Amino acid sequence: MRHSSSSAQAAAKVLAARLRKIRTEAGLTGRDLAELAGWHSSKVSRIEHARRTPSAADIRAWCEHCGVPDQAEDLIASLEAILGMFVEWRDIERTGLTAAQESVIPTWERTRHFRFYSSQLIPGPVQTPAYITALLTALMHRRGLPNDIEEAVQVRVDKQHIIHEPDRRIAVILEESVLRQPIGGAEVMTAQLGHLLTVSALPTISLGIIPLGADRSTIWPVEGFFMFDDAEVTVELVSGHLTITRPHEIAMYAQVFTELASLAVYGKAARALITRAIQAVDEHAQ
Repeated sequence: MRHSSSSAQAAAKVLAARLRKIRTEAGLTGRDLAELAGWHSSKVSRIEHARRTPSAADIRAWCEHCGVPDQAEDLIASLEAILGMFVEWRDIERTGLTAAQESVIPTWERTRHFRFYSSQLIPGPVQTPAYITALLTALMHRRGLPNDIEEAVQVRVDKQHIIHEPDRRIAVILEESVLRQPIGGAEVMTAQLGHLLTVSALPTISLGIIPLGADRSTIWPVEGFFMFDDAEVTVELVSGHLTITRPHEIAMYAQVFTELASLAVYGKAARALITRAIQAVDEHAQ
């Protein structure tokens, strides 16, 4: 699993291969198809080698001239899925951070089993408003965005209702190092860790923490990811937001989550790590 839009690129190649197969089965050369569609002679080749993304109109014309117009809508659906896999932050956040927070609400509302792994930050469902404010303020300045922090924080806080609903299951796995990074300063972080202690007692939440001294020979820290049932995985990258929906890739993340969870400690042992982190933050602040 790489920090890139490789999932989208792989899916684009699959679509290109499907279009190539349709053309060859129709007995047409690339030049034949281009002439029929009124395209430049190189366009077919560029689409078939995934160097150019076809439009919905291109796909309809392709299928029409190859004698399989009934396949167009399925291929267009694949195209739309590919285009939605990787979205740059600048496209999501053109009007500010609130839009990005609101965009995931439908996924959160329909999901019943959440799995969150984080190697960097406390994840959204168990963040305090002050911790959220610190994170989003940093993003606003880093990306040069309009200041809609108050609205964006409220949207994220409102999404946290899921942790109190008995039909939801929220499994959270954190690297212990996450507890030692004072986001927002010592006061904000101490309150955040205290909140983590409180919500870890909720019946909907399973909190596991992988100790710093755990043997990482078989599974090491990876990119943070969110799993929504077995339908979708999202990964936040430096440049954008990656959404994974291909079943075999989701299964890979599920396996990695299971392996990471096996290294974590829970219950009393997890609470002890949080308590020690609170003490460390307090000592560092003195």
